[in-house]
Amino acid sequence: MTFSFDLQARDGKARTGVISTRRGDIRTPAFMPVGTAATVKAMMPENVRETGADILLGNTYHLMLRPTAERINRMGGLHKFMNWERPILTDSGGFQVMSLAALRKLTERGVTFKSHIDGSKHEITPERSMEIQRLLGSDIVMCFDECPALPADRAIIAESMRLSMRWAARSRAAFGDRAGHALFGIQQGGLEQDLRAESAEALQAIGFQGYAVGGLAVGEGQEAMFGCLDFAADQLPADKPRYLMGVGKPDDIVGAVARGIDMMDCVLPSRSGRTGQVFTRRGVVNIKNARHADDPRPLDEACRCPACRSYSRAYLHHVFRSQEIISSMLLTWHNLTYYQDLMAGMRAAIADQRFGTWQEEFHAGRAQGDIEPI
Repeated sequence: MTFSFDLQARDGKARTGVISTRRGDIRTPAFMPVGTAATVKAMMPENVRETGADILLGNTYHLMLRPTAERINRMGGLHKFMNWERPILTDSGGFQVMSLAALRKLTERGVTFKSHIDGSKHEITPERSMEIQRLLGSDIVMCFDECPALPADRAIIAESMRLSMRWAARSRAAFGDRAGHALFGIQQGGLEQDLRAESAEALQAIGFQGYAVGGLAVGEGQEAMFGCLDFAADQLPADKPRYLMGVGKPDDIVGAVARGIDMMDCVLPSRSGRTGQVFTRRGVVNIKNARHADDPRPLDEACRCPACRSYSRAYLHHVFRSQEIISSMLLTWHNLTYYQDLMAGMRAAIADQRFGTWQEEFHAGRAQGDIEPI
């Protein structure tokens, strides 16, 4: 089966559709939970699916180091290894080129770096990134790129973007023709409209099955990110999926969808669940706070997750403060459910041509704040 994207409805710049893959459909706008090391932390794969997730993200850098892509391949590939038979997108390792800058050396060929685990030396090139992702067996493969943290000088951003475009061409050549698998290009260029346009033109000349907006959510702030998305998404092909990498908070996601983005990923819902931060229709709740200790009410009375159906705020406060494992499980399950319900709400609103009204209701609910203490 070939990879395809069916754009079904628009409301302003917001879009809804279906990405078809050999392992199942991905409803867009889509949020991808992050399974960095072949697991969404504190969750069973079947429970992640119950939240409504159609696709997961796996991390090339971390899986390359441990347990190694070669071992995962011998075990039947990443889907079988982690018991997730639906689509998987793998990043290229490019983000770690930035985030682990103190441990790496960057050249035209690629990146050499020391493992954060044991200090051993490794190299990732566009060709090696494609090989790792082939061994993992991911359905959507990302080309290898490099992006500077923002803010940065324009000259540095331009040099980095053009290196990424040369790496994109090498990634495309190394990827070859793999039936049932898709390769996405990654637009770079910081916050500069002309550099973003140059990047988008270079990527389209190479030719990819989807396109990502990279190099955002790296320190520039929401206002600057939205300002960039106002033009960056429009520079990419309208008939292909558009993926905003590493985003984000609920209002980041809603703002990105309003600007034409189809796919997103972020560690925030799972990481926040482990640290006691919970997302609800009324905004963020910190379950560690003493105000919840005697509260028999659920986190969110409208939520369908097990944490809200079966447990009180008092219990969730107790198990978090007691550092019980069930706290990470229940709060992560809730956050992932909230994120998937957020995406489902946007998909329905776009299809019904009421996305503007939906956005107003979303922001009004969050502005109310959490329910009053008992």
